[in-house]
Amino acid sequence: MIRIWARTMNGDKITRSFIYESIDTLKEDTFKLHIANICHEIDIPTPLVIANHISNFENFNNAVFLPRDFVESIDFDKFVIENAVILK
Repeated sequence: MIRIWARTMNGDKITRSFIYESIDTLKEDTFKLHIANICHEIDIPTPLVIANHISNFENFNNAVFLPRDFVESIDFDKFVIENAVILK
């Protein structure tokens, strides 16, 4: 099971926040699909996902998408996803 906290930010202010949950496991080949699902849920364009985003998420449990990662115009400074798994 995966749980991802996704948020859009303008400066230090969170403008949208969403917790995405899936029973699927997070693998490199499904990462783009999960990002697309998250973006659909919070009604923002889907960013271009590059190997650096996947690597950062795997190694540091977060990834940051900047305006240059989007083809369409956006109304925020950055889109941040973070692993939100609750440790017991």
